[in-house]
Amino acid sequence: MLERTSDLLYSISKGWLALAALAVFAVFIGVILPGQAAQAETYSAETGSPDTSFFYTPADLYRMAEAYGAEGRSAYIRARLTFDVVWPLAYLFFLGTAVSWALTRALPAGDRWRLLNLFPLAGVVFDYLENLSAALVMGRYPDPTPFVDVMTPVFTALKWFFVNGSFVILLAGLVWAGWRWLRRRSAG
Repeated sequence: MLERTSDLLYSISKGWLALAALAVFAVFIGVILPGQAAQAETYSAETGSPDTSFFYTPADLYRMAEAYGAEGRSAYIRARLTFDVVWPLAYLFFLGTAVSWALTRALPAGDRWRLLNLFPLAGVVFDYLENLSAALVMGRYPDPTPFVDVMTPVFTALKWFFVNGSFVILLAGLVWAGWRWLRRRSAG
């Protein structure tokens, strides 16, 4: 299953598609994300947000829920069910195609390291799990949400590991591909 998914990503990851995905990603980063961040700032009461935190505890999550107030919690849940459904797809589109395109040029076919192109997909899975669990905690507040409140920070940490790891893999793949290209060019 993993190899088939990886192979599918490789088969669709052409240079032009990675560039189109970069454009979509840039629009999100430059135009849409600042508006979402400003909106979140109005209800976060400077306590932060689970989505942008790298590490927090269940107690921190409940403090955020309390600080947001009823209106802020509703806005948070609405954002998780609208914007945060599309945003992970946008960065998956970019990272999935760009990492696959770079690794195609950096690693030979059949190399097990080529499965690293699945890192962005794992990031999206944990992002959705984080969004669902944080929205559940916010929606049930002030009632506790056992187990989910413990798993939400874990999902967040795993999301950041895989998303940031995808950027590291992309950079490493581009450097390695460039090195291989220079080596072939100097030999030929």
